[in-house]
Amino acid sequence: MTPEAHPQARLALDGRSLSLEALVAAARDPDTTISADPRALAGLAASRATVEAAIARGDTLYGINTGFGKLANVRVGADDMVRLQTNLIRSHAAGVGTPLERDAVRAMMILRANVLIRPTSGVRPGLVDVLVGALNAGIIPRVPEQGSVGASGDLAPLSHLALALMGEGRVLEPVEGPAGPALAKAGLTPWQYGPKEGLAFINGTQAQTALLALMVHDARVLWRSAVGAAAMSLEALRGTPTPLDPRIHEARPHRGQQRTAELMRRLVDASEIRESHREGDPRVQDAYSLRCTPQVLGAVLDAIEFAATTADIELNASTDNPLVFEGEVLSGGNFHGQPVAQALDVLAIALTTLQAISERRVERLVNPDLSQGLPAFLTADAGRSSGFMMVQITAASLVAESRTLAYPASIGSIPTDANQEDFVPMGMAAAWKARRILANAQRVIGAEFFSAAQGLEFLKPLRPGRGVDDLYNRIRSMPDPIAPWTDDRPPSDDLDRLSHAVAAGLLDPGP
Repeated sequence: MTPEAHPQARLALDGRSLSLEALVAAARDPDTTISADPRALAGLAASRATVEAAIARGDTLYGINTGFGKLANVRVGADDMVRLQTNLIRSHAAGVGTPLERDAVRAMMILRANVLIRPTSGVRPGLVDVLVGALNAGIIPRVPEQGSVGASGDLAPLSHLALALMGEGRVLEPVEGPAGPALAKAGLTPWQYGPKEGLAFINGTQAQTALLALMVHDARVLWRSAVGAAAMSLEALRGTPTPLDPRIHEARPHRGQQRTAELMRRLVDASEIRESHREGDPRVQDAYSLRCTPQVLGAVLDAIEFAATTADIELNASTDNPLVFEGEVLSGGNFHGQPVAQALDVLAIALTTLQAISERRVERLVNPDLSQGLPAFLTADAGRSSGFMMVQITAASLVAESRTLAYPASIGSIPTDANQEDFVPMGMAAAWKARRILANAQRVIGAEFFSAAQGLEFLKPLRPGRGVDDLYNRIRSMPDPIAPWTDDRPPSDDLDRLSHAVAAGLLDPGP
């Protein structure tokens, strides 16, 4: 292929049309060229003129010529307005803990530029330009993951971004070290925040929204993989596809339930295993973990799509404060992260449900009392070999951990700022928990694929449905393939490889 066959990815920000897919792609591809739409920059310049006119008139403007939060009644003179913004960034860069990963920081930076370019922000267009320039130079500020309560937005994480643009603080890339030399090497001049600009930069939900967007993308991939794993388990356990009949799901038309049943029908289509036990099978119904998969995973999908809808709105929303509207500067509360935190909590609960029902199918696969003729613990040498005993135990431990983490953070307000910020959503706490739960779910689905593929070994030469057969062949032919279990071996590496394959979409059966 010539270089022209693979054009460099580009993303133009205008504050109105950023999609979740485009954000995730650009956040995870550091070679994506980011640009600011010229028409949006022109609108921003007009917005800035409104701010400067209000300052010139001597209007009292929150955070521009007043202090912040509880100190809003303290008037700041014209000579101190720039110092006010600089002090704000420095004092609010109070994050602690492990730094956020590169894709999360890039997503934050893209979202911040996309919000600031909106005409409601009232900042100088040059601030957007320097942020875009830092993105294109591969600069990744060091942003600690802890320290935000989600209102007035993600103050601490965004302050660490803003600090780096001032040439202060630290960066992780291109080379870990002080931010100043990184800006200089990229040909960028440290930004001096003017009136309103520091406040506009750090008032917003872009840290929690960045994490929500990345997790929604990954949760959609995980959901499809989970349906694939469930279909493979259904085959390995000689379950019946009757509960997938579309008439059942038309009678209770939840969209997620219908989509789950439709995908499972495609995966088990043309199953030789099913034909082998169609006649003479004494079972009337399968257990809930098989029979109710469309209802359970369908509800999970509906919850994921609820979170996606919240993210879609937030990507192009004005979440700073105050906001500029056609000659007026209005103070409000769009920085409050309750919608995002709540969506993260819903996502955490849904992904805990997804892995919990998966673990129940793993138990059925390894338990000789439940597995419809499969050998105990999926080993032909049970007794001398323990087989998949610990695979189920590991899955159970992950589900137990996720259940403890699934308690909602968004109902756990602790008042801050001398009770001025007296109800806060704890959005970053919700994001941290949801990320851990997502990783656990990817590992549990990997464990189910591992177990179900082994179960199919004992049903050969019968072949499963075409879609399940394709997934089985992917497992057995990955770049680092998972071999059938013949003698006991440490399953840890197999589980790690499968969880990474799930996370990367390598076992995604498609829409």
